[in-house]
Amino acid sequence: MGAALRRTLVPGPLARAPSAKKSVTFGEFAQESLWLTALHLVLASATSVHVLLRKRDVRAAIGWIGLAWLSPIFGAALYFAFGVNRVHRKARRLRGLSPSRTPSPPDARELSVQDRLAAAVGSVTGLERVDGTVEAVLQSGDEAYPDMLRAIREARVSIELSTFIFRTDEAGLPFVEALAAAHGRGVAVRVLIDGMGGGYFRSAAYRALTRRGVPAARFLHTAWPWRMPLLDLRLHKKALIVDRRVAFVGGLNIASENVLARPTRLPVRDTHFRVSGSVVDQIADSFDEDWAFTTGDEIKDAPSSPPSAGPPARAIVSGPDQAVDRLVLVLLSAISSARKTIRVATPYFLPDERVLTALQVAALRGVEVRLVTPAANNHRLVAWASDAHVRPLLEAGCRLYRSAPPFDHSKLMSVDDSWCLIGSANWDTRSLRLNFELTVELYDVGLATRLSALIDSKCALTVSLEELDGKPLPLKLRDATARLLSPYL
Repeated sequence: MGAALRRTLVPGPLARAPSAKKSVTFGEFAQESLWLTALHLVLASATSVHVLLRKRDVRAAIGWIGLAWLSPIFGAALYFAFGVNRVHRKARRLRGLSPSRTPSPPDARELSVQDRLAAAVGSVTGLERVDGTVEAVLQSGDEAYPDMLRAIREARVSIELSTFIFRTDEAGLPFVEALAAAHGRGVAVRVLIDGMGGGYFRSAAYRALTRRGVPAARFLHTAWPWRMPLLDLRLHKKALIVDRRVAFVGGLNIASENVLARPTRLPVRDTHFRVSGSVVDQIADSFDEDWAFTTGDEIKDAPSSPPSAGPPARAIVSGPDQAVDRLVLVLLSAISSARKTIRVATPYFLPDERVLTALQVAALRGVEVRLVTPAANNHRLVAWASDAHVRPLLEAGCRLYRSAPPFDHSKLMSVDDSWCLIGSANWDTRSLRLNFELTVELYDVGLATRLSALIDSKCALTVSLEELDGKPLPLKLRDATARLLSPYL
């Protein structure tokens, strides 16, 4: 028994194996800790300096600085991975633009309210107002597609088409054939499709067009995923320009779901516009810049549209390559100029605090503010986040509504039934800051009155504070959590 006890107490070779592992001395541990502490101090200090110099939002700045100091190394890594806004600088670098300043506004002391708005938008865009007439307000693909196809078939000189989505389905194939036929008869055709919305891995429309010899390009697309800007820097414009004489603009993509007469699983209601006048030149110039940027082709001089007696209008090109948030400044200018009514229809409503505050102030000074969003939304996260976003508007007296199904993709705005805004932009961070968008402002009483009536007709369901407060707690938490993602939706 003594021998057995000795065998138990005296470690053998296997028992001694763990002691062969090199142990870390206190000095070595202290030295490693010192290096990690120094690295943390350097990274946290660098992060703080960058935040202090770059972040305008105070709450965001405080949050990032706190994360950098309280979460050693990991916090700084998170900031430089996700907190640095590279979109603006990357877009400007890709387009080869240099920093610019907003032009100085004219003396507005003697101007009327409408002229002050025109002066403000002119200073933001750097463009003069020209004549522009909306010849037709087209509802969905049912009305817009036949009109657009007719214009393509009648084209004699040039066709430019810019779109986010272009499917080769029952709605898209007629466009492919019409564009190929126009190219075959000598019309200068150019088609620009977004590199993400048009299909990242395989763009059927791009392939169908290029097979027929039609000049087509994909905006910011590459086969190498690590060089792809992913969801940012998207070409969200929807414009068809024919002979620089007429343009079709609005929110309409090219896909079967936009034709309501055809049964589809997820139908989409939309509004498009046929525009003529000198404003078509501004729309065409925007396409020329996008085409040159994408393909490297030089911009060639083109004949201008003859002036007409149409009301004042102006194309507003916005995107992350601009020195200022053009579209945000235009919206703020329009909201602040309102004296009677503001009406807005948008599929996605997640603007920043500046726009929310401007709408609140407008309502508080007696302006009737009406906002309508879809009851059936194709992006659930956006709908949830929007419900958690609108409380301050309701508390200030704004009137909020939901449009009846199907999903309504229209983007409309009118102010005082005398000014209106149409185009591709939604009221969310992606459209207001990240996407390349095209909108058109029109100083047309008749059109503004018509669009106001159209927006009013969409107000099917009223959104109230009682409805928001009556939601179960899990749904409130869901909406509030979704709202935290609003900068990325």
